[in-house]
Amino acid sequence: MDDKPKSGVDGTRAVDPEAFARNLARVVEQGGKALAAYLKPREQQEFSDARAEEMVDVFKTLNQVAEYWLADPQRAASAQNSLARGYMDLWAMTMKRMAGETTPPVKAADPKDRRFADPDWSNNPFFDALKQAYLLTTDWAERMVQDAQGIDDHTKRKAEFYVRQISNAVSPSNFVLTNPELFRETLGSSGENLVRGMQMLTEDIEAGKGDLRIRQSDASTFEVGKNLATTPGKVVFENDLIQVIQYAPVTEKVLAVPLVIVPPWINKFYVLDLTSEKSMIKWAVEQGITVFVISWVNPDAHLATKSFEDYMNEGVLAALDVAEKITGEKSSHICGYCVGGTMTAVSLAYLAATGRQDRIASATFLATQVDFTYAGDLKVFVDEEQLEALERRMKQVGYLDSTKMAMAFNMLRSNDLVWPYIVNNYMRGKAPFPFDLLYWNSDSTRLPAANHSFYLRNCYLENKLSKGEMEVAGIKLDLGAVKVPVYNLATREDHIAPPKSVFLGSSFFGGPVRFVLGGSGHIAGVVNPPEKKKYSFWTGGPADGDLDKWFENAIEHKGSWWTDWLAWLKDIDGREVPARVPGEGPLKAIEDAPGRYVKVKA
Repeated sequence: MDDKPKSGVDGTRAVDPEAFARNLARVVEQGGKALAAYLKPREQQEFSDARAEEMVDVFKTLNQVAEYWLADPQRAASAQNSLARGYMDLWAMTMKRMAGETTPPVKAADPKDRRFADPDWSNNPFFDALKQAYLLTTDWAERMVQDAQGIDDHTKRKAEFYVRQISNAVSPSNFVLTNPELFRETLGSSGENLVRGMQMLTEDIEAGKGDLRIRQSDASTFEVGKNLATTPGKVVFENDLIQVIQYAPVTEKVLAVPLVIVPPWINKFYVLDLTSEKSMIKWAVEQGITVFVISWVNPDAHLATKSFEDYMNEGVLAALDVAEKITGEKSSHICGYCVGGTMTAVSLAYLAATGRQDRIASATFLATQVDFTYAGDLKVFVDEEQLEALERRMKQVGYLDSTKMAMAFNMLRSNDLVWPYIVNNYMRGKAPFPFDLLYWNSDSTRLPAANHSFYLRNCYLENKLSKGEMEVAGIKLDLGAVKVPVYNLATREDHIAPPKSVFLGSSFFGGPVRFVLGGSGHIAGVVNPPEKKKYSFWTGGPADGDLDKWFENAIEHKGSWWTDWLAWLKDIDGREVPARVPGEGPLKAIEDAPGRYVKVKA
């Protein structure tokens, strides 16, 4: 007797009732383990308080929107009627479809929305109606926020963000019974996919020590120093906060002026040294540049009191000292990325204020904000009430846990960085593909309490740097006093350092600024090797006025901004000298690149 499950009419394997029942029991058992891991965090009270504070802020914010609509019965009725009309139109359209008529959708999904790519979302009347009901509802909810009057801009932005997160979370694509693709896979495997998914969920909660640490890439295929961050070099200096890496030359002659790269301390430096074909560091070395890179420590509670001033003195300025001592050059090119760029700008203003600006030959800013007026959705997390709560939590352990910052960044693009992985990993039961950039994205760092608090308050909350009100080491900083040449790169789709924000920041420097707009986003727009020819970049006149008007007159260049930047550097100082070998100068090699600090896991 053949006891194999027979195939269904659609080619999928028919359901084996006994196997399905066994797998459901395994799902329940594994779900209990996942729940136990979730309820067993490090400090239960701190965990509960943090969750409560976050939920209170969501309810308080959305309640202000609700109060506007409920304050006027006629206004509330009008809002309800607009949604009801949409539902009635959808009902009529669905009835016509079921009767065999061809009729256009009431609400069509964006063709770029990958959640509804499966053909059954359009071909099956049930799933099509479900999809359109969801789109109608979420569009209506977003309009309710946008049209609410008398709410301050910050609260409205928070409400828009929270509504978007809720909308993304309740999408029918996220549930087995309302996602046609998940439904087919679950029936076809008799629920085996859910068993695998629940096992992965348990593992990821345990890895996050009570928080869900979503795996975005197959971590087993990558290792820093083996197939990531492999450009040859030596660690030539270290202190409590940094290691400085000097990379080995591959040309006989190099530019006389060295380059010091300041990466963000909220991520690891090897985003600029991923695989060899994507490495900006390797490319710069091949162009004849002596490259020094800061590798920030992954701090623990012992560094809780390290301040923004410490990060400048023991980080940026210490690295400049290393470059000068090794090369003998009195000035360096400096390049800051994201928050590393903000720290670079602070350091330049400090050097200008203390009469040492001649240490800098030029400054390059990659996706960097120095003014935070248009800082984007990250400002949602920054107001006095939320900062006080965050500071209380950081005070308990001395730092901000890496998972908190990683999740905040992921939530900015939750339909790309959260929900697709929840569906793929925990419902389809499939491990994610190996992807170097997403492996790096998950390799996050802790943030020391004092430094992080200063940064959020002085930049995001009070915007003091561009106003000339920020004080570091007792000195008030003025970006207008920074006269060195500046190369300021923004990227068109950046959700962390929006191009409008970077463009505005150009106006605060006192010297010549070359503003360049790259394609893509915060990472891909920066890590854009010339050989790939993947994204264009745009150049134009001074970064004055409005970004859209600047873009209308800008010139598009096919290929990478890297070559434009190299020509800019050489125009500033094209002198060449014999190549410098790491460890053969006044500072001896401590260890091979990429060093120990970058390998410390959070």
